[in-house]
Amino acid sequence: MNDRIRTDIAHNARVWNYWLGGKDNYPVDRAVGDQVTGFYPSIGEVARADRAFLGRAVTFLAADAGMRQFLDIGTGLPTADNTHEVAQRAAPDARIVYVDNDPIVLTHARALLTSAPEGVTEYVDADAHDPEKILAAAGATLDLSRPVAVMMLGILNFVLDTGEARTIVRALMDAVPSGSHLVLTHPTLEPELGGEGNKAAMAFWNENATPPITARSRAEIASFFDGLDLLEPGILSCSRWRATDEEAPVVAQFGAVGRKP
Repeated sequence: MNDRIRTDIAHNARVWNYWLGGKDNYPVDRAVGDQVTGFYPSIGEVARADRAFLGRAVTFLAADAGMRQFLDIGTGLPTADNTHEVAQRAAPDARIVYVDNDPIVLTHARALLTSAPEGVTEYVDADAHDPEKILAAAGATLDLSRPVAVMMLGILNFVLDTGEARTIVRALMDAVPSGSHLVLTHPTLEPELGGEGNKAAMAFWNENATPPITARSRAEIASFFDGLDLLEPGILSCSRWRATDEEAPVVAQFGAVGRKP
């Protein structure tokens, strides 16, 4: 077992895996996951809605927007319909680089490193706080002079300082050309999305699990898209972003996609 893997404290990637019905988790992850669910019963819906958003956004980018390169930061543990599977279903020649610094994700990276013969899938062990390292490593697989879809689903909430989070996004988007996209999801406490329940759940998480997490407002999330063209329908619950099911429950997780002009 990787000596970086700790089984005595819950970790986000494994708890998220548990909420999605996966088996790559430990008793401590399930215990904390159940406690968080007690504070915020719809957290499982948030996890599923976030995953469904990924599917819709990547399908749109690959099938309609012509994107052939994806940089997925904060990959998490492999589950159904990972980014490369969705992208290569629409565009078999798509190239995908996954980025995560969680050792248990690293041990499962081989499950991500599958690709359609025409495309490429690669994994980079790097931290979201270090965009320069990410870009340097991704440049071995992706052509950064051509448009890239930068995916940051549920990852900026682990960058606690909003100014630092903006700097990270700007460094990534400054390094890719016009026609690139930013794909983002982020938890919120805003009441219109039912986010009040997140407050107690996040406080419990930060005392009992790792890494620590923060929520942000719509305005703060909008600031990550400064200089980009926000695609319709804008910033809204990720469960409703271009959803075919108009009855999908609203979850306290914003989702949005922006294009670099």
